[in-house]
Amino acid sequence: MSQTFRTRPDGSGQALSEAYDTALLDLDGVVYAGGSAIAYAVESLGTARVGGMHLAYVTNNALRTPDAVAAHLTELGIPAAADDVITSAQAVARLISEQVPAGARVLVIGGEGLRVALRERGLEPVESADDDPVAVVQGYGGPDLPWGRFAEASYAVARGVPWFASNTDLTIPSARGIAPGNGAAVQVVRIATGAEPQVAGKPLPPMHRETILRTGAERPLVVGDRLDTDIEGAFNGEVDSLLVLTGVTDGAQLLAAPPRHRPTFVDADLRGLLTGQPEVVGAGAGFRCGGWTATAGSERLELDGEGEATDGLRALCAAAWTAAGGGTCELDGGKALARLGW
Repeated sequence: MSQTFRTRPDGSGQALSEAYDTALLDLDGVVYAGGSAIAYAVESLGTARVGGMHLAYVTNNALRTPDAVAAHLTELGIPAAADDVITSAQAVARLISEQVPAGARVLVIGGEGLRVALRERGLEPVESADDDPVAVVQGYGGPDLPWGRFAEASYAVARGVPWFASNTDLTIPSARGIAPGNGAAVQVVRIATGAEPQVAGKPLPPMHRETILRTGAERPLVVGDRLDTDIEGAFNGEVDSLLVLTGVTDGAQLLAAPPRHRPTFVDADLRGLLTGQPEVVGAGAGFRCGGWTATAGSERLELDGEGEATDGLRALCAAAWTAAGGGTCELDGGKALARLGW
């Protein structure tokens, strides 16, 4: 279970796929990027599944339906059914359904994933602020979402219609780089109206509740690439987490993570599910992991030794997080990270 004040990544004598019954896997930046599988994802998830771990795919991206996501995963070589996919669209639809009458109209600013999720909860999606909606819901609509949709949301919200957002991720990984996410689109409506939406997605409790309700997980492990959604969501849900460095988080951001953003485990990619995690131990004034020893100097983090790069990163995390305490590490870790290739 997540600690309130983590000072180092944990070790595990068991493979993580054996220590936890369910992997709650983020998709963008963890399993795929821009539609293509990330290196080692297909093989690692296949091995974990054969070994008995339940795989659930938990995404803040509200654009696609669970059926579409499952079909995409299956095409990539990761067999999945719609029931294995949990989206922020489902979480926000449940949140809305608890506050409005059955059959109520909801103005949709986003894609088909939102419409399907609303219908699942007995609500009627509509397209115009003039359709008398009792709520507005905004989710990622893809790069081709017309600008006029933000105006439609603004008209309704300005009239006092309750506003909901699937998530507020500012960015989303793509095959060409990092693109604006739903949080950037939400900001457009916020600027126009001065209002604040109710948000369902990671890292907030509605998404964690939706995930547990749909998976029945008893010993879940959150697997993600983002500190401010995946890892903070695990912290808020009081469950353990594995950060993989295949998405948006880099080594410098990890070293500077405040307590809510510090993962239980750290690994380069999804192969980390299949192994134990080496222990980080105190070593004099520093910390040792594998063949590396990290210390916090007066101005920067120091790293000595050799071995696996991820072991060096784990040792650096311990030095940085201990030096930061309950805040953010301000020591320069650039030289140490460069030595590890981060």
